[in-house]
Amino acid sequence: MASGRCGVVQRVQGSRGGFEGGLGRARAGRAGSGCARTVVRCASGAGRLAGRSVAVTGATGFVGGAVVDGLLAEGAGRVTVLPSGAQAASRASERWAGRPEVTVAGPGADGWAAGLEGCDGCVNLAGAPIAESRWSDSYKALIRSSRVEATRTVVGAMKAQRAPVGGGRKKPVLVSASALGAYGTSESATFDERSNFGEDFLAGVCRDWEAEAMKAEPEARVVVLRLGIVLEGEGGALGKMLPAFRFFLGGPLGDGKQWFTWIHRKDVVRLVVQALADDKYRGVYNATAPEPVRMGEVCDALGGILSRPNWAPVPPFVLTMLLGDGAKVVLEGQRVLPTRTLEAGFKFDFPDVKSALRDIVA
Repeated sequence: MASGRCGVVQRVQGSRGGFEGGLGRARAGRAGSGCARTVVRCASGAGRLAGRSVAVTGATGFVGGAVVDGLLAEGAGRVTVLPSGAQAASRASERWAGRPEVTVAGPGADGWAAGLEGCDGCVNLAGAPIAESRWSDSYKALIRSSRVEATRTVVGAMKAQRAPVGGGRKKPVLVSASALGAYGTSESATFDERSNFGEDFLAGVCRDWEAEAMKAEPEARVVVLRLGIVLEGEGGALGKMLPAFRFFLGGPLGDGKQWFTWIHRKDVVRLVVQALADDKYRGVYNATAPEPVRMGEVCDALGGILSRPNWAPVPPFVLTMLLGDGAKVVLEGQRVLPTRTLEAGFKFDFPDVKSALRDIVA
């Protein structure tokens, strides 16, 4: 739960979400209309971000929408949505209608630059979906460009801000997403923030993505969050698994032995807020729960909580037919620990997968 003088947490029906990046050329899967979202009611001016102005890319997505709600809950005085295109702008205007703290900037580089002017921080979540389309050569190029070029646009705008740093104003902060693909895949190795980049396609994308974010220094404080598999009921990996389990058709993807390094979406939001608010956060942090598990363990836990069997695995060849090279993301994993995140003092509300799944589906 958000800190500060916050009141009741409610589950309310939200409008259709999305996740668009790459300045209008990339769109990720949207949660369906009427999806539940968490709203934390805070007293006026309360919260760790009281009075601050924060811009967000990818704001209408599965993670981004929750982040915007979390910023508002923590008292942000202004949240500026930086949309990838007209559709994303329309969805943002609809979702946060009646919230005067939320401003929707124009799409494109000029709109983003205007939206970032004077902001205390930016949360950069833009990027095309990784595991929802077949990896053709053109789609692999989109995976890369939607992350690297969007980040380049954000950084360029932040470095060009007219308002000088000084006179009592802190440096702006850029909290920029990355992914566990930075480490490559392995069934036996354990990785943390001090591990080297892997050598496959996604590792190269993450390396270039993070390098663009780091160019915001020294004008800004930069925090890179390497996101694990984000869990919540209305989207992401769990959103795809839940219907099958509820209809007694649940089972792991592949053989179930691959590592599943995950994080509850609520902890992602809390970590983003922490990174914005706490000046000691700098550099790379793994946004992953401290207890990664195997895919089969996730399915066993989910089946147990729902009182459903875990008996119908999805064969690897089916995923390969659907996703091509992208099936590697689903069929191969990595065991990643949040060493620097824990060293910074961050406390996970959901450190183990059973507690996370109970919170989401019970």
